[in-house]
Amino acid sequence: MNSFQLLVCVTASFCGLLFGYEVGVMNVVNTMDAFNIYFGLNKWDGTDKDWRSGMINSAFLLGSVLGALVATYFGEKYGRRNSIIVGACIFIVGIFLEAFSPANYLFISFGRIVAGIAIGLNSVIAPTYISEVAPAKYRGTLSSCYQLMTTFGIVIAAAINSIIWYKTNFKPEDQLDNMEWKLALLMQLVPGIGLAVLMFFLPKSPRWLCSKDRDEEAAEVLAKLNATSSSDSLVQEELKAIQEDVASTRAAGSSSVSELFSSVVRRRTFITFLMQLFQQWTGINQIMYYQSQVYERMGFTKFTSTCVLPIINNLVNFVSTFPGMWGIEKLGRKTLLVIGAIMMAVFHLGVFICSTQTQKEQDNPAIKVANSWKIAAVICIFCFVFSFAWTWGPVPWVYQAEVFPLRVRVKGSAVGSLSNYFNNWILTFLGPYLMTHWKKYTFLLFAVCCFIAWAYSQFYVIESKGLNLEEMDAKMSGKA
Repeated sequence: MNSFQLLVCVTASFCGLLFGYEVGVMNVVNTMDAFNIYFGLNKWDGTDKDWRSGMINSAFLLGSVLGALVATYFGEKYGRRNSIIVGACIFIVGIFLEAFSPANYLFISFGRIVAGIAIGLNSVIAPTYISEVAPAKYRGTLSSCYQLMTTFGIVIAAAINSIIWYKTNFKPEDQLDNMEWKLALLMQLVPGIGLAVLMFFLPKSPRWLCSKDRDEEAAEVLAKLNATSSSDSLVQEELKAIQEDVASTRAAGSSSVSELFSSVVRRRTFITFLMQLFQQWTGINQIMYYQSQVYERMGFTKFTSTCVLPIINNLVNFVSTFPGMWGIEKLGRKTLLVIGAIMMAVFHLGVFICSTQTQKEQDNPAIKVANSWKIAAVICIFCFVFSFAWTWGPVPWVYQAEVFPLRVRVKGSAVGSLSNYFNNWILTFLGPYLMTHWKKYTFLLFAVCCFIAWAYSQFYVIESKGLNLEEMDAKMSGKA
């Protein structure tokens, strides 16, 4: 792997950074007094406030569902690179709509829908683009860069916005400035504009170029990616393989959504859909979107809950992605899913048990429970995040980008992303309600979901590591 291949993959992975920053920024913005006063959330109590807060946070994911639905059209008609540029521009518009929204939660929700459309679009296109320009030997590792940049974006958002919160939170109510939460949101323009500009300098997907009969351009791209001439034997071999794949695709006719449910492809479709579904029902985004509120309910101070613990947790999330980039090639996709599901179920149970002990002290001050239970609960959360970040974090994105034939690759990836964002939307919308009414039992719910995810991984998922297209077809159709 040369430096240019790495540069191309890392730059395209900035799509993940946009997603990660959006996740991280709302955890802090939700706690800003000026934000809650401006949108009138402080006037509501109980379930009414939960629904409004849930709507604002989840609107972004509803937009992501819409973006995933149109990704196939954009990716096949305009190409992977150009679609990412379009997505970045839509994201910029959405951020402006969020930051300068009138004082009504419906308006900021609309801005978040627009920004979400961009993320949904690029979450399908970026991993596909990376898998099509990355060397086969390093495809899994480089495809997982998307998840790495997502976790990095969460860290950056937590660090920057914790500083903003700390500098403004201790002001009297009559001196609160809306610029604090507006600035937190507008900071997303930096990576958004950067992505749009940098993508102009990257090559188009050679596989997409061949599908449009632009073989000479494809050869030039392959030569640039391999740091050699277009007449080099390596380039010609790769070009020939792509041309044969495109030819076989054309011979079978144009693809349709129904092909995702054909005898050869349907198992891949169901595996991908369920993998992204279970990724969300592990409960990861209940933590990432609402972790400050979770820590505060455990009895930590607002400063510790908003600034200290989220930054530590997000760093754990980021650093833990690196073992996943190693394990995805060395251990395989299925093995990581099995190990991760077991670990997450155990640590969810740990949070539930520790929270039960902590709740005894909060409900009955006469009962003295050691403060170590509260700390143990947080450690279990950190361990859960670690378990997720190196297994279920990267694997679904890598898996969906590599298991489908070229003719339905974007459509198949769109099914996975659609499943991810739809289930993410459900849980993010219900997040405040679950914290208020289910409390510690929320972690018990997710422990059960993780156990089901283990059974799914163990008995249904097919390992895709090291398989070529023919081997993949045979295994998925049960002929191998």
